[in-house]
Amino acid sequence: MGDVLDIEATQWLTEAEQLAEKLGRTRAAIGRVIFGQEAVIEQVAITLLSGGHVLLVGVPGLGKTKLVETLGTVLGLDARRVQFTPDLMPADILGSEVLEEDAHGKRSFRFIKGPVFCQLLMADEINRASPRTQSALLQAMQEHKVAIGGEVFALPSPFHVLATQNPIEQEGTYPLPEAQLDRFLLEIEVGYPDEAAERAMLLATTGGTEAKAAAVLTGAELLAAQALIRRMPVPETVLEAILKLVRGARPESAILPAVQKNLAWGPGPRAAQALMLATRARALQQGRLAPSVEDVLALAEPVLRHRMALSFAARAEGVKLGEMIALLKASIA
Repeated sequence: MGDVLDIEATQWLTEAEQLAEKLGRTRAAIGRVIFGQEAVIEQVAITLLSGGHVLLVGVPGLGKTKLVETLGTVLGLDARRVQFTPDLMPADILGSEVLEEDAHGKRSFRFIKGPVFCQLLMADEINRASPRTQSALLQAMQEHKVAIGGEVFALPSPFHVLATQNPIEQEGTYPLPEAQLDRFLLEIEVGYPDEAAERAMLLATTGGTEAKAAAVLTGAELLAAQALIRRMPVPETVLEAILKLVRGARPESAILPAVQKNLAWGPGPRAAQALMLATRARALQQGRLAPSVEDVLALAEPVLRHRMALSFAARAEGVKLGEMIALLKASIA
């Protein structure tokens, strides 16, 4: 029995080292096209390795669309883009049935698949569509299938949604409901690049030639990587840190008085699952074979930010959600 376990451990170690080398080449390929967003690239890669979906929050013009296009090329995935607008309908995403008549005059319905039938779907400015259209993605994101006209259609595998959201609140935007926000593994804030990165971007993108992304992985290799991540051992200290962080963010079970006072509701078990997967992916990305408490602290904000909310009184007093997450991180550091 021990020999079998040793063989399995050795095989996992070999596969993990090979994957770490491929991930390094993947980051390099993305970095040749996307400038000054290293932290964003790392967190998006963590999300995809964990098998989840990501919500990118940032003002227009920061390269969010270009990042998704580049990821599709580098990872060898079938990528499609949907621009969310107030008049977008669910059928524009999922597809619709059309009535056809054959040469003999017989009529029948045929389902025409929508853009959701891909491996990497970019939902651009998702908060501009109506709640009815936003909800069309719920089943697809959670179950990787859609139901049309009483029939269920499976989506390709792997399947990931990378949604972008403009943080500027204005007329014509519809905030995502809590149930849908919870489906995103991470919420990533995309900021402005620093001066050096912006200088490099200007020189690289306004000349006669522009760098192009090249394929490094395939969809099958990404699925294998996701399975490998789930086999990574997690130390007991990391498990305890995740539980303490997530349970401590719920007003009902919180120990910190500030959390009890200022939070209206906290993260559910899906947040703990997200941290378990994401910490493993981050460790492997950095060439380590087991996650640490440092990984939990690094990913606490993108995992928790969209899964908890301040009370009305806390918002009126100017309390920030980031302050609550910082207190929670300090309690397990």
